[in-house]
Amino acid sequence: METKVALVTGSNRGIGFEVVRRLARRGYRVALAARRLAAAEEAAGRLVAEGLEVWPLELDVTSDASVAAAFQALEERLGRLDALVNNAGVLLDEDRRLPGLELPIEAVRATYEVNTFGPLRVTQAFAPLLVRQGGNVVNVSSVMGQLASAGPGYLAYRSSKAALNMVTRVLAAELAPRGVRVNAVHPGWIRTRMGGPEAPGRPEEGAEPIVWLATLGPDSPTGGFFGPDLKPLDW
Repeated sequence: METKVALVTGSNRGIGFEVVRRLARRGYRVALAARRLAAAEEAAGRLVAEGLEVWPLELDVTSDASVAAAFQALEERLGRLDALVNNAGVLLDEDRRLPGLELPIEAVRATYEVNTFGPLRVTQAFAPLLVRQGGNVVNVSSVMGQLASAGPGYLAYRSSKAALNMVTRVLAAELAPRGVRVNAVHPGWIRTRMGGPEAPGRPEEGAEPIVWLATLGPDSPTGGFFGPDLKPLDW
């Protein structure tokens, strides 16, 4: 059997880095993608030193040109894609804690560029390879994007993740006949640069549900929203 290939965006640190490590330990050849090539190379080097097959890839999810170049590079070097993890994300209204009526539109737009348009842009670009393999797409979302439990604050982040959940549902329905599964996941409150030092979970724990979804087989669920315990969440 050919070695499976995975791509993880925003994976030079935090949860994404641990996802790369765990997929590589499962025998995947993994493209560790980051906005800056130097950051991807430094992070990939640490995993290569562990004996893992990891390849650094420059990929800015907000740039059509960068995504296109990343697709060409991955197709030429690895020739296939079995799992795409859309992990790159930002929380730009974290420090402001402003009510929605006062939040600058620029912050909302910049958040959507990474958290919503980014995963859609990358999935659109890499879909031909995913369809060829009957692969998995995992969109890293958050319970802060749940309509069922929405409250005040964090308008940019909350709404961008809610929109990502809708992207997940639509693409899952459209790609199901072509053998591709698309799911969203809330990895938990994790101690990362975004989650902060008070978060109870470790990046290793946050990676587990993502890896589970990235490695699903052909008869597995699609169009779902899952929590850290692998159980379905309300939208």
